[in-house]
Amino acid sequence: MYENQPRIIPTLLMRDEGLYKTRRFRDGNYVGDPINTIRIFNQKEVDELILLDIGAARQPKAVDLGYLREIASECFMPLSYGGGIRDADTAQKILSTGVERVIVNTGAHEQRDLVPTLTREFGSSSIIGSIDVAREGNGAAVFVAGGRRRVEGDPIDHCRRLEDMGVGEIMVNAIDRDGELCGYDIDLIERVCASVSVPIIACGGARSPDDFRAARAAGAQAMAAGAMFVFRGKHRAVLIQYTSADHVFGVA
Repeated sequence: MYENQPRIIPTLLMRDEGLYKTRRFRDGNYVGDPINTIRIFNQKEVDELILLDIGAARQPKAVDLGYLREIASECFMPLSYGGGIRDADTAQKILSTGVERVIVNTGAHEQRDLVPTLTREFGSSSIIGSIDVAREGNGAAVFVAGGRRRVEGDPIDHCRRLEDMGVGEIMVNAIDRDGELCGYDIDLIERVCASVSVPIIACGGARSPDDFRAARAAGAQAMAAGAMFVFRGKHRAVLIQYTSADHVFGVA
């Protein structure tokens, strides 16, 4: 499933027990309740879903496993979860709730043995490495802790390191484009895809099916989107919607 057909993945940002949509990783507008939103995506027959706890990403806190189990039980499609994963025990507990894959970002940077431990215990296909990238002049920098702390090394170095650690997939999120509905950072996607062999999930900026096609042409195996699937119109009225890979790419 994860290596052949292109995938389009709605990405939900959770804080406490609410869903929010950020712009450039800042603040965020409340867009609804996670369980009700997932029920709508069930009705739309979404193939896959990403849930990121942006509160846990910014400051370490225990994952609410009871609530996550409730979310996973309502989710009829494969669910990937990220936020606050800094040890194998937490990852194991998250996977036991019914979550199919865990997404590791800050923890992979702070603890270099974390990802190898996770891939050894749960398999590479269960682990997604994630990086958050912001443009700086003619270059780009990587940030952790929900975009609040810059770290050394360029995006290509970080992606190669994640690949060497054994992740099954890498999610590349463009901070400057988050929630802006301005299209993916195609240059970044092309550079990353040319530098690693694991599948890449493009994230940040999707506004239309044309952006999915552009990211796919740049080498991305999957395209994640948030604002495009929760807002409609220039006033950003909340409306849950979905565009399938079958519709965009003509695949079964």
